[in-house]
Amino acid sequence: MKKEFLKRILSSIILIPIALFFIFKGSFFFNFFILFCFIITVYEWHTMSKKTPFYIFGLIFLLFSFYSFYNLRNEGDFKIFLLVVITCVATDIGGYIFGKTLKGPKLTKISPNKTYAGMFGVFFLAIIFANFFFNNLNLLNLGDNSHISKQIFIIVLLISLVSQIGDLVISFFKRKFKIKNTGKLIPGHGGLLDRIDGMIFAFPFIFIIFKIL
Repeated sequence: MKKEFLKRILSSIILIPIALFFIFKGSFFFNFFILFCFIITVYEWHTMSKKTPFYIFGLIFLLFSFYSFYNLRNEGDFKIFLLVVITCVATDIGGYIFGKTLKGPKLTKISPNKTYAGMFGVFFLAIIFANFFFNNLNLLNLGDNSHISKQIFIIVLLISLVSQIGDLVISFFKRKFKIKNTGKLIPGHGGLLDRIDGMIFAFPFIFIIFKIL
């Protein structure tokens, strides 16, 4: 367990700065990054589900999901884009730390590692991260520092909830296809789809809220 945790930490230390570089750089760099992630994610989905009736629906969903990534970064509000990323990361970290530390009753059989403590820890950390983000906007040249409004508070909770649902959906498919991880690309994490399962649901959700509704 400790060895896997160490791998997880080291992978995150390496990958997070790389991802942030492409996200903040934007333009060609971001487009290349998002295309690379899309290809890897589609490959992992293809490998795990190619002989099932879910296959084509998954491909269509991934196409829409990555389009929402692209659109919100290049044609939307960059602060909202970063808010989704930060909230999803906080959701992953909160679920892992609070779930492993406090343990307690299991949340669902779909993902045996999920607990109620982890679920509440997710919302707590998501709000903390989002508040820190808005309190330091000037450091990122994204405007003046501010506090979370009531509307943003609700949006953060919804993003976190949808991110958790995305995690559970991918866990459901992994159990159904009898695999532990979607791939082996990231040591300690599994595949890329394992790592961004929450984001591929959260971004379409926010895209629909801000772009369509």
